[in-house]
Amino acid sequence: MKLFPKEIDFFEIFDRAALNIMKATELLVALMEKFDNVEARAKEIYEVEQEGDILTHEIMKKLNKTFITPIDREDLHALAASLDDVLDLIWGAVDRIVVFRIKESTPEAVSMSKDLQLTADMLHKAIHKLKEKNYSHVQEYCIEINRLENRIDRDFRDALGKLFDEVKDPILIIKWKEIYEHLEDASDKCEDVANVIESIVLKYA
Repeated sequence: MKLFPKEIDFFEIFDRAALNIMKATELLVALMEKFDNVEARAKEIYEVEQEGDILTHEIMKKLNKTFITPIDREDLHALAASLDDVLDLIWGAVDRIVVFRIKESTPEAVSMSKDLQLTADMLHKAIHKLKEKNYSHVQEYCIEINRLENRIDRDFRDALGKLFDEVKDPILIIKWKEIYEHLEDASDKCEDVANVIESIVLKYA
């Protein structure tokens, strides 16, 4: 038994988790744009979400077994939890589309999903820099994530306004409101990830 075990590369797992979120947002955009084979497309996103859960469990398991971590244990835990929350909320939106038997998408759902995809790309770029221990441009990516979060927040408010102005069916209003809320909450969680990343950079750069 080794007295000092090999250091675990947590950021390699985080990199895979960020790539997984990118895949989920890509599938989300395809679903919202095409809105065909909805159950099959939802199943693909569910499988990505399950893969995310596996990666989160892997991080937590290694975190519990590791005495010395490359950065603060609290930061690793917060980063893992926030990334997992992003995927959970994306899946939550998609699951409701299936459960509510939504028949067609909306321009607002497409727009919010595309901005989530852009956000996921920025998240991956920032985490990949952490993996390389290269902190250049990380804050720029985090600023862009914050900007996209603000844009999704505006889209969310506009979508709600349009929903209440134009949709006559109150049940459909309730359904879409919940879907929009999940997309907006996913964006908020991306901002949480960015905040953790910025904290790491400030501590260790």
